[in-house]
Amino acid sequence: MKTHFDLFQLPQRFEIDLAALDRAYHEVQNQAHPDRFASASSAEKRVAMQWATRANEAYQTLKNPLARAKYLCELNGVDLQVESNTAMPPAFLMQQMEWREALEDAHAAKDIGALESLEGELLAARKAEVAGLAAQLDTGDFHAAALGVRRMMFVEKFEDEVARVFDLVSD
Repeated sequence: MKTHFDLFQLPQRFEIDLAALDRAYHEVQNQAHPDRFASASSAEKRVAMQWATRANEAYQTLKNPLARAKYLCELNGVDLQVESNTAMPPAFLMQQMEWREALEDAHAAKDIGALESLEGELLAARKAEVAGLAAQLDTGDFHAAALGVRRMMFVEKFEDEVARVFDLVSD
């Protein structure tokens, strides 16, 4: 079975050319477009639909850095253990506690400025994680990348919590 990278004829690596991904995705979608199969048999239409669905899934996975990192780890046989392994380096655990306290304080004080500051810290953390994942994945250190994926999952989840508090405070 072809990988998502094979489907779009892209090298199997974290750093990808997003413009090339977009072009390849549209090319695959054009080949599987329902208009091209208007007079085809129902079996051919079904295959085209499955092809388009697979292209959509592959495109969404490769376009999103976290999903792409997870996919590369899985392709290389590394179980991310997202449900069973919550171990994190002590410095990251301390950072999590500080962020949670900052969020609680900002929520209690309805302090938009503090929320914006926290949001900025999370954006910087996300950029650092993406850069780290790129270096680890593209040098084949998939086990280290798995830890980075779990950290980035926390950052994304926490960003959602901050956005929720933003909505509550803004109302």
